[in-house]
Amino acid sequence: MQRYFSKQKKDNNFILSDNDLHHIKTVMRMKDKDQIEVVYNSELYICELCKDNISIINKEEKDEVVLPNVSLVIPLLKEQKLDLILQKATELGVDTIYITKTERTIVKVDAKLDSKIKRWTAICKEASEQSKRNTIPNIVYLSSLNQTIELDGIKIVCSTQKNVNKFKSFLQSINKYDKLIIVIGPEGGLSLKEEDFLIENGFKQITLGNQILRVETVPISVLSIINYEFME
Repeated sequence: MQRYFSKQKKDNNFILSDNDLHHIKTVMRMKDKDQIEVVYNSELYICELCKDNISIINKEEKDEVVLPNVSLVIPLLKEQKLDLILQKATELGVDTIYITKTERTIVKVDAKLDSKIKRWTAICKEASEQSKRNTIPNIVYLSSLNQTIELDGIKIVCSTQKNVNKFKSFLQSINKYDKLIIVIGPEGGLSLKEEDFLIENGFKQITLGNQILRVETVPISVLSIINYEFME
């Protein structure tokens, strides 16, 4: 059953965006009496198409694995790699994605930042619908990596240095954690200056193993480990 997100409710009907209505009618070729799932205020509803209305049939109970709130801080990357991270991180349960510049960032931010954030959010919305999530990750742009020290939570930086604690061991060593802030570097990693700055401001170094992963692989690995730990 197809899932969509709604921000408006009127009486017993949900109001969907024009793009979603186009997808329902033109792409999926749905007809009256066909059913869809609609998420409204993080709650799931089963609905029925009735002429131009999305009518509520019943509300579904939540049945989700409770994961810690996870925020990823990722570098501004070329479109294809960034799109992949947004999609896969959403599927794996990320709550917030902070996109920022680093010393080794190549891609420049232009005057179209607002439209880019809108596009990035649309990618996350589609991935949330596909993966049957009840929430859509927040997308936030940070003008500087320095702003990460203002974020609340257990702060982690993915490192390529030697003699660093493995991520799984780090998670198991913490008695309680409700929110994780995880910084991931660009191609070539964070500079030593950047990593030292984060460590001086409360970030803990972790490694994902001996292999050097591509930047777009790291978020998938990180979130997969978190999912595994909480689904055992």
